[in-house]
Amino acid sequence: MLRAYRYAQGRLVLMDSTSSAELAAAPVVWIDLLRPTADEDRRVESLLAISLPTREEMQEIEVSSRLYNEFEAQFMTLAAVTQIDADDPTLTPITFVLKGQTLITVRYEETRAFTNFLARSQKQGAVQCASGEQIMASLIEALSDRMADALEKTAADIDAISREVFRKPRDAGGGKRSRDLEGLLERIGRSGDLLTKVSESLVSVNRVLTYHTGGEEADKKASKEARARIKILSRDIVALTDQTAFLSDKVSFLLDATLGLINLQQSQIIKIVSVAAVVFLPPTLVASIYGMNFENMPELKWLLGYPTALFLMIISAVLPYLYFKRRGWL
Repeated sequence: MLRAYRYAQGRLVLMDSTSSAELAAAPVVWIDLLRPTADEDRRVESLLAISLPTREEMQEIEVSSRLYNEFEAQFMTLAAVTQIDADDPTLTPITFVLKGQTLITVRYEETRAFTNFLARSQKQGAVQCASGEQIMASLIEALSDRMADALEKTAADIDAISREVFRKPRDAGGGKRSRDLEGLLERIGRSGDLLTKVSESLVSVNRVLTYHTGGEEADKKASKEARARIKILSRDIVALTDQTAFLSDKVSFLLDATLGLINLQQSQIIKIVSVAAVVFLPPTLVASIYGMNFENMPELKWLLGYPTALFLMIISAVLPYLYFKRRGWL
């Protein structure tokens, strides 16, 4: 899908036609390529005399493959987190191409950040979008806002998990109930997975901002106004990175605590089985002795021999149990 926008009256206006002639005639500030076809790629490449990266090239992890200058244009690829509100967030590459006053974005997944930016850009003066550089900064702001929302949601989830781990859960009647440790592990794993993806995305965003404003050709790459705005953005990214690291440490702590609780439960089960074996050992011994049926055993013809044996078995089971209970082993 190819969508082209021009700037008019303080807002972005979607162009009705994206033919090569219309794109060449109109002052286009932003061309958004979402899952582009080969024909759409060729149309944009011919218009701006550039070569757009393929999806495979966008996914390469080398910095030189993600940040470079070519055809008098800047190519900057970052990893954005999508499906943040779902159970399986994913990372998708987004390439920003700046040539002159025009921005080209290439992406293969729909992201809420782009949708939010487009909704705001339709309102006059809501966001700065007079040039491709301003649009790129606004899009990165929208991406960072989405990651901030994800961190807030994750922080709330982690606090809820922490309460379940360190406080004995109770039912509606005030009685204690067992913890769902398996469910807690799944929730901790989802939080850790999201934080990992957010951290990777923040690193890639910071690299894009540094590349755009740094280097020997900083004056050619970014305007003075853009550098000031991106400096503020960089501070926000650093703050989000610190928050992500803090939450990741908390997730690791909760994971260790939950695994410790699982080990305690397993130890308690083994303890109960061991105590049960010790408790039933004396009755088994008594039953074994009186089950030998020797001819010279005096109790064989004793009228109270059988009830006495039963009584001895009960006493030999109860006494160890009471002893363990008093020692606090049960």
